[in-house]
Amino acid sequence: MKFATFTHLPWPEDNRPGDLYERHTQQVILAEELGFHSAWIAEHHFTRYGLGSAPLVIAASIMARTSKIRIGTAVLVPPLHHPVRLAEEISVLDVLSGGRVDVGFGRGGPGYEFRGYNVDHSESQERFREGISVCQGLWTTPGFSYEGKYIQLDRANLVPPPVQQPHPPIYIAATRTQETLEFAVSTGHPTIVGNVQDTDEALDLCRRFTEMSKQSGHNVPMSSIPFFRYLHVAETEEQARENTQGPLNWVLDILQWRRTFERGSEVHEHLEDWRRDRTDLPMSYEHLYDKRAIIGTPEQCLAKILELKSAGIEFFGGNFAFGGMDDRKVRQSMELFAKEVMPHLG
Repeated sequence: MKFATFTHLPWPEDNRPGDLYERHTQQVILAEELGFHSAWIAEHHFTRYGLGSAPLVIAASIMARTSKIRIGTAVLVPPLHHPVRLAEEISVLDVLSGGRVDVGFGRGGPGYEFRGYNVDHSESQERFREGISVCQGLWTTPGFSYEGKYIQLDRANLVPPPVQQPHPPIYIAATRTQETLEFAVSTGHPTIVGNVQDTDEALDLCRRFTEMSKQSGHNVPMSSIPFFRYLHVAETEEQARENTQGPLNWVLDILQWRRTFERGSEVHEHLEDWRRDRTDLPMSYEHLYDKRAIIGTPEQCLAKILELKSAGIEFFGGNFAFGGMDDRKVRQSMELFAKEVMPHLG
């Protein structure tokens, strides 16, 4: 199996962004030392859910301080970028890193992230497809021309070209709609699965994707799909639960709270004020613990990942640093995972 880390760079109150970026960078440096294949960064805007408003800038900073580990985006949101600029920046990053870039694309999250860019969310599907097509075309075609609804190009030449040929590996998230899933299948690129679905639903998505890919003639195997879960390993189950309850509850609250904003976002509001009025939240810590996380002793975590492996998952990623978890506990979990779990998974 290949192993990865993932983060949406959570920003709990009373934390300084600069400290969080440095902590994450040090965690990726540790992941490289421990033998992880890659580290992935999410893109989010206008929310404490994540400080990944400029994931390629963050990736460049990390790549300058590492030498082997691959850095991926899970995911970049093409509708919020000019695709020519996006293609250029990814290509430059690929050159500067010596070809260590993996590119995950997705349609994006809540509507307020689009409203902040004055982009109509109803246009996201078309902008998403055009953005990916333009990036891939610029990476592979000298004098690339394109005539789309939102983007028109006449014999554009990308400078510099990416190191990886024909282009950096592309992954396309397709968790919400059949239309997006069909598009992902049609490209011949693997999909990518984050923490936003329960494990049973996520595995079903992988199966549907691989079956559709086989029927399309691309035949992308399930083994190529990055599959991410919240992950925490501790010496005892009691300690693992104690370590994760507060951080996962923070994640739950932010996930549910931020979707209630028709204008603006929750950044300058107070989470405790919102919590006091809530009696009807649909999800709980136990739901995430059972359905979207792998939390426990090394033996418990190994057993759960072996179940994923038996289902066809060969590219597994752990979101170790969720909800503002103490950095020492994150690092201990990563080290215990690398020492006690990874060697048994090949």
